[in-house]
Amino acid sequence: MNKRYILLTLAVSACSVLAAGKPDLAKIDVSKLPPAATQAGVTYAKDIRPMLEASCTRCHGEERPKGRLRLDSLEGALKGGKDGEVIVPGDSTKSLLVIAAARIDNDTAMPPKHRPGGGRRGGPPGQGGPGGPPPGQGGFGGPPGGPPPGGHGFGPPPKPLTEAQVSLLRAWVDQGAK
Repeated sequence: MNKRYILLTLAVSACSVLAAGKPDLAKIDVSKLPPAATQAGVTYAKDIRPMLEASCTRCHGEERPKGRLRLDSLEGALKGGKDGEVIVPGDSTKSLLVIAAARIDNDTAMPPKHRPGGGRRGGPPGQGGPGGPPPGQGGFGGPPGGPPPGGHGFGPPPKPLTEAQVSLLRAWVDQGAK
């Protein structure tokens, strides 16, 4: 499979929320967030980094930080990306990282949620939607029909964080994100 096709497909899928600008968190129902874990002393190095490495750093790591967001270090996570900070230390309900990881909103969900018909936000590849190539072009030089169903062409899609992991992420942010 064409590497350029894979990278561009991921960029369109993972960053389509940014195309419309920074999401308005005030419009997201944060009451849907799982409660913060009760664990005290949560740290990035001990608790958060391992779960972000398993789910997030394939797209937000050193090799290709989508939206210039790096989650493979505490400094990178706190710095944020091209649209600003994604963590508000002390307030997980205002932290885009928590909201995105919880996947309570289709437009901010990370990894992006699949839409009916097998596509992601913006329309399935090959259907001419804003997230896909024009019909018949197969996507950025790739084969007609787009990527294989359910994948990106280089392994299974990243697994979303579990509710327990999002709760731990909330606790970390609420405890000051250290």
